[in-house]
Amino acid sequence: MLQNMRGQLLLLSTRSMRDYAARVAHQLETFPDFHARHRRENYVGELRPVQFADGEVEVELQSSVRGRDVFLFAQAGRNSQGLSVEQNKLELYHSIDSIRRAQPQRITLFETYCSASRSDRTTRRNSVGFWIHYKTLTSLGVDHIITYQLHSDKSKTVVDPRVCAMDDVPAIPLLQEYIADNFIGSTEVLTDYVQNQWLFCSVDAGGEGIAKKFARAFGTHLVIAHKQRDYHKANTIESTTILTDSSLKGKEVWIVDDMIDTGGSIYTLTQELKKREVSKIHIAVIHPVLSGPAIDRLCWLYDNGLLDTILVTDTLDVSEEFKRRLPALHVVSSARLSAELIMRINEEKTLSPFFEDFYARPHLSSPRLFM
Repeated sequence: MLQNMRGQLLLLSTRSMRDYAARVAHQLETFPDFHARHRRENYVGELRPVQFADGEVEVELQSSVRGRDVFLFAQAGRNSQGLSVEQNKLELYHSIDSIRRAQPQRITLFETYCSASRSDRTTRRNSVGFWIHYKTLTSLGVDHIITYQLHSDKSKTVVDPRVCAMDDVPAIPLLQEYIADNFIGSTEVLTDYVQNQWLFCSVDAGGEGIAKKFARAFGTHLVIAHKQRDYHKANTIESTTILTDSSLKGKEVWIVDDMIDTGGSIYTLTQELKKREVSKIHIAVIHPVLSGPAIDRLCWLYDNGLLDTILVTDTLDVSEEFKRRLPALHVVSSARLSAELIMRINEEKTLSPFFEDFYARPHLSSPRLFM
């Protein structure tokens, strides 16, 4: 029997990710080797936040963690509890402190969406959110951070692996595999239709890298959009220009990005693409941040026939109300991927397979069960 090199596994979560952590725990139970060695009641723990009358908070640990390999699920973005970014961060920091005081072997923070990576610029007189977040986590005693698709690779320049390791796991393959299985289905369709009619489009020049990965994965061409911002206001788009002289008439376009925040970029880009007489427009993004007017904008695009599909992952909560309003929405689960990462880390196995690029043709050519 395989013996763990680390302490006994324990999953914990802040309120922002209790539902997600429960789905990960369920996925762990489906791995026969893991299930044979672990009982759910032994590897799922509980944290209890307490708020004082004056607004101060603390977090109480309800499980024994001494000598254990602790994985804490938390994120500061939108969640089913309706907690703000500030409340989520404060609860996270208090949770880590309560865990570290109980003397675990290791603390791994699993932050599916790292909102702090939005703030990583150091070229002006401003605070740098990711640096503050990382330094706080490490000073409290986090040993390892796992996240899905940071907004910017620049954020990782502040990471000191001697103090706290970080694995920024690509989540693009989750979307690519879902597209291959549910929108293509066979190598014949890939060759005869997709590679002739599909285009992948970035929302701006900064997203060109993601668009290239999708285009390579499916063997299609790509289109780059250029957006002009009003830099005096956050999340403001003045105009969007599509950088191509080729005709887009009749093409099926996938707009791809790492996240959708207010939806402003996609809102203007979708309307610009429709002027080029494309046949269909799909959206595939990893993190459904969906701030402010985003939901109303997406619903307007769908209701007016400008949007055919929106594909997101579950790194942030997507409410049932939004699913009802937008029938074109597909939510791709990352829970099984998270479970695999946890199991491999706990068993000291390599994570290299999770960083490999996805390619549609070999995937569609391989035998697949339950299709």
